[in-house]
Amino acid sequence: MDRPACDLPGPETALPEGVPPLAGEDHHCATCPMDFPTTGLDDVRAIVTSVPGRARELLAAHPEDAWRAPGADGSWSAAEYLCHVRDVYAVFTIRLHRARTEDDPPLEPMLNDLRARRFGYAHAELRPVVDQLEAHVGGFLAELDRLDEPARDRPVHRYPGERRSALWLARQAAHEGRHHLHDIVSCLDA
Repeated sequence: MDRPACDLPGPETALPEGVPPLAGEDHHCATCPMDFPTTGLDDVRAIVTSVPGRARELLAAHPEDAWRAPGADGSWSAAEYLCHVRDVYAVFTIRLHRARTEDDPPLEPMLNDLRARRFGYAHAELRPVVDQLEAHVGGFLAELDRLDEPARDRPVHRYPGERRSALWLARQAAHEGRHHLHDIVSCLDA
């Protein structure tokens, strides 16, 4: 199976309001830093495994009010980012499973801002969130262990023009954890 092309939404693809475009297969993030083409499954495993422990360290090191303060320019608080990271590993476990077991499955958008508002992430009890994060990471890693070499190239899609590989899903899950831990630290240090 050919690796899916790095499709980015074009003019023919109108994403719904509040749905950001997916990063490409060749994504490089200078903020975290993360380079998808050089990130193998062992790297993904190491990054993802470290996320709950780092979240626990940050929770222990910062007072409750620091977690609740809104981010700069109205962005999420550290508490909201933490809840989002927890969700990422539940959603990406299911996405990875579907990539492995279905032919080109559609991926529903996470609708991050809607989740944060409707489920009250700004006011969530944070210790249980970290416990749930740890459980979701365990589930994600168990699913990642089932991703054999042929399955890595299996395609998934969200909207037209947004086809990605199962390997991309794994890399994106690692990126989400790493990048949002950076966001959490930025909020806490503000």
